[in-house]
Amino acid sequence: QLQLVESGGGLVQPGGSLRLSCAAPGFTLDRYAIGWFRQAPGKEREGVSCIASSGGSTNYANFLQGRFTISRDNANNTAYLQMNSLKPEDTAVYYCAADSRPCGYSFYDGSMNYWGKGTLVTVSS
Repeated sequence: QLQLVESGGGLVQPGGSLRLSCAAPGFTLDRYAIGWFRQAPGKEREGVSCIASSGGSTNYANFLQGRFTISRDNANNTAYLQMNSLKPEDTAVYYCAADSRPCGYSFYDGSMNYWGKGTLVTVSS
């Protein structure tokens, strides 16, 4: 069973940056699309970004306005979410997820098969 572990969350001031990581110890991720999702307090989970297994294509939620960048390093079995120009409304638990299906089939409806436990990002002064 593929297990995902997120890291890199924390407290950051508005306008700051964080880089989240998603790893799968003992597994190789190069066959899986990787998605990042978030859930703010009192709100439903929403998709943030997705990257193809090869890294050749990426998808982003419209609300990001170019502030976040998803990437992956298949040689090191890790995916990343670089978050810049953070806003208080970005405060949420961020989850990474993986699926053997392409992003188009698994990301937009949140049906990815494997999920991490999440990492908390708090944007506050």
